[in-house]
Amino acid sequence: MSRDKNIPFARPCIGPEEEAAVLRVLRSGWLTTGREALAFEAEFTRFLEGPRGGLPPLHSLTVNSATSGLHLALEACGIGAGDLVLVPSYTFVSTAEVVRYLQGEVVFVDTAPGTFHIDPKALEATLARLRRGEAAYPKPHGSGSFGPRGTPKAVIPVHYGGLPCAMDAIITIARQYGLKVIEDAAHAFPSQLSNGTWAGTIGDLGVFSFYATKTLTTAEGGMVVSRDQEIARRIRLMRSHGIDRSVWNRYTDTRASWYYEVVAAGYKYNMPDLLAALGRVQLARAGELLDRRKKIAARYDAAFQDEGSLSLPPTGPGDARHLYPLRLNLEILSISRDGFIEKIQAADVGVSVHFIPLHSMPYYRERYGLTEGDLPESMRSFQRAISLPLWPMMQDSEVERVIEVVKTIAQEHRSA
Repeated sequence: MSRDKNIPFARPCIGPEEEAAVLRVLRSGWLTTGREALAFEAEFTRFLEGPRGGLPPLHSLTVNSATSGLHLALEACGIGAGDLVLVPSYTFVSTAEVVRYLQGEVVFVDTAPGTFHIDPKALEATLARLRRGEAAYPKPHGSGSFGPRGTPKAVIPVHYGGLPCAMDAIITIARQYGLKVIEDAAHAFPSQLSNGTWAGTIGDLGVFSFYATKTLTTAEGGMVVSRDQEIARRIRLMRSHGIDRSVWNRYTDTRASWYYEVVAAGYKYNMPDLLAALGRVQLARAGELLDRRKKIAARYDAAFQDEGSLSLPPTGPGDARHLYPLRLNLEILSISRDGFIEKIQAADVGVSVHFIPLHSMPYYRERYGLTEGDLPESMRSFQRAISLPLWPMMQDSEVERVIEVVKTIAQEHRSA
């Protein structure tokens, strides 16, 4: 197989418009949070708002990372010491670690079979145990339960890979148990549910990521959205040191008041204008970038659908196709998942795994007394999954080379 150049796992789609926007800010004399960030917030709201149908207006708030956004979201929902927050184990560490920032306790929920998403049935079963005063996790063979006990306060569903979760079921369960719903939409711009609603706008809050590998990038950064005015006010306050007014222009506007008050112990989570300018251009290109990702994913689907040792990722019409998590049918392969990855890398093609289940990580495993087998579907997904390159600037020849490499390895190691 030809190998003209390395194909990276991900590469940001940056063009002359992004370069011009950054240069404009560099020449403006103002680099940190200011007019560009405010404009980015307004444009993001307009993109997601659509017909409101009587809903309160959407508030969009820039932050310096999705991790910061999740932290602010939990803080604004009043999560504190000993409160329980339910999250999928099959996610990046940010989703869980922010709970610990506030001294809350994480309760992991398994994925639904055949998906990479939190399982509504497992979520409801866990909440039922907690309501009965039992611990979070059932012991094998009905011999009791273990793990944290207490009052669950929130759930964080993750729209893995750009495909929205089963939000109708999750919202119904959350309302039944009085939980706040914070959507981890780090992968989910622009993802839609079947009714056309944007992922991230369904729960009490949604948090988007603009990290360098995401579908919309500001290099680092994120956005929190909510229709709850009080939650938005709290996040606006806490993302900038708990200062009671905007102080962004106090160095440039000779008429601006220099006086401010600190009314809460806040954080330094604001997005600089330099990054917001990049995000504004990327937002304007969202449709173009999504179309290209969908075309690449469709080419993968067509190439792999008849390869018996491979299973296509779950998808749907509203999928943003942020990731392409191909699954290996190890029962008919004479090679392990890790061995498969090594062979792809040896062909100079980038590949990754999303994600290592958090309940298997030393910190959470030891804190909550968990074993890998306690959330079996999460481990089953992890042990079979490989993420293939999927970025808008991939050339057709690069897509074909990825396909050639993967199919050749699968065929050479098919045992049945």
